[in-house]
Amino acid sequence: MRVAENTASGWRRDLGWALVVALVALAISALGGFKTMSNSNGDNDSLLRLVEVRDFMAGQGWFDLHQYRMGPEGGFVMHWSRLVDALLSGLILAAKAVGMPTWLAEGFAKAAWPTLMYWLTAFFVVRAARRLGGDAVALPVMIITGAALYFMGTFVPGDIDHHNIQLLLVMAGVNFLLAVPDWRPAAVVSGACAALSLAVGMETAPLVAAIGTCVAGLFLVEGQREAPTATGFGLGFAGVSALVLVSTIVPSEWGVANCDAFSSVQFIVAVVSGIGLAIAASVRWLSTTHLRRLLTLGLLAAAVAMIALFLFPQCLRDPYANLDPRLHTLWLDNIEEAQSLFKLMKHDGAAVVGSYVTPLIALVLLALRLIRGDRRREVYVVTALLLMAFAVSVWQVRGMAFSVTLAVIPLAAWVATWRERAATSPSLRTSVAMVLAWLISFNATWSTGARSMTMLTNTATESSDSTASACRGPADYTVLASMPATTVLAVSNLGSPILAYTSHRVLAGPYHRNIEGNLLVLEAFTGQAASAQAVVRNQHIGLIALCRSDPEAGNLTSAAPDGFLAELIKGQLPAWLEPVPGTADQPLELYRVKPD
Repeated sequence: MRVAENTASGWRRDLGWALVVALVALAISALGGFKTMSNSNGDNDSLLRLVEVRDFMAGQGWFDLHQYRMGPEGGFVMHWSRLVDALLSGLILAAKAVGMPTWLAEGFAKAAWPTLMYWLTAFFVVRAARRLGGDAVALPVMIITGAALYFMGTFVPGDIDHHNIQLLLVMAGVNFLLAVPDWRPAAVVSGACAALSLAVGMETAPLVAAIGTCVAGLFLVEGQREAPTATGFGLGFAGVSALVLVSTIVPSEWGVANCDAFSSVQFIVAVVSGIGLAIAASVRWLSTTHLRRLLTLGLLAAAVAMIALFLFPQCLRDPYANLDPRLHTLWLDNIEEAQSLFKLMKHDGAAVVGSYVTPLIALVLLALRLIRGDRRREVYVVTALLLMAFAVSVWQVRGMAFSVTLAVIPLAAWVATWRERAATSPSLRTSVAMVLAWLISFNATWSTGARSMTMLTNTATESSDSTASACRGPADYTVLASMPATTVLAVSNLGSPILAYTSHRVLAGPYHRNIEGNLLVLEAFTGQAASAQAVVRNQHIGLIALCRSDPEAGNLTSAAPDGFLAELIKGQLPAWLEPVPGTADQPLELYRVKPD
């Protein structure tokens, strides 16, 4: 197998072809009318991110992460990073600088952001795949990566939440770790990418831990050969973590420990583990023998574990352990990305097949490489990270994006091997094997096949469009947007759209920190009309919004068939409520609270 091309012209060519792949995906969306730009498709995070960017550009402080228009009076503090807000704001300001009106500048940012993330993520996947499979992997990895990222849905126009940049940073960290033998400073950059991914969101914490463990493992096995890798990664990880602390958190809160966002917890763990790894690798006496390296790394691991156990034990528990049981049952258990593989299997087997089969095949391919004696560092690193990503995806579906993307690397190398065999030893067998390798490597092949089988075996299955919520686009909120600003009582699924498309505020939104606001809405909708009236009066609610086709509304009426929401759907209005004229036959029904 030919070695990977690491010249400047090589990475520039990969960067160019990755841009072509991203622009093709953008063109497909454009030909379809940019449907994801005008229809949120339930992407509450992207809508709320836009709201946060607007608030920031309107003057809300850099360190002030309150969402004042959601929750009880005064709002609540969100756990998202201002770093993403700043980048999106930069795109909007750049568009406005060339004369675009605000609405068009926002549209530009909503299309440019995911396309930029798509481009750079594809580039880093291609570069990592070259490390594993050589230059022959170039064509397969471009095609398989393009398809994987497109059908994943994380990079569609309008998707401006933090998940796509997290995937980008993880793949960048993997690529730079694999690139260390050719460019030593890559270790520092890999550590920096790991720290930045944590700054954006804690979802990547298991993968960051896996990358750090890989670096420590390479140093343990190879000693001085990998000592610069460990030193550079540790310094990059610790250094950028310190920069994140001082640049995104107000000094008065440096001592506050938050488990769901970057805070003193992540900073202390990053500095101790990063500096400790750098010292272990740079002090020659500590690294001269396998035993010394093992003892040093063992002590470092024990120190980090003790810090986590004794200083921040709350962060070792389930992140939703303190959530009210009612929110668990009626809200969290119905959020798809927070479900486990086993829960997903019960109601969407096709999604399971499409999301989990290609990573499993990739793990088998990597295992076969190890069995055959392929002991290269690239094989170990990719195997370890894919194992961790797959384990995370089994726990929560949101980890699927990382496992599917990492799986592309060994799958593309596998396809490249069969292409070379078909070229050097042409035969019917090798040609068929090559075609099968291509087909098997696309996760879309598996999901399409599974859905087709489901349709054939279950004629009663309704299309997803028939049960989808209609209240997803700005047109559905036109009447509400024209009304004087007030607080709207609505299910959490409608919280972000109402904030994005109108000037109103809401109580509920699908965010775990908004516990009080979400509980108030559950109390109002699942209780009797008297309970709802108490919430309405106490929280100064002016309007109630109802979307009959929203799944959350169905869940709440099933849980409380005699509750206020169920009665409202039946058309049984209490005396203190009246319908807003002209909305009875609209997707979003509105009801006005009569004054006392």
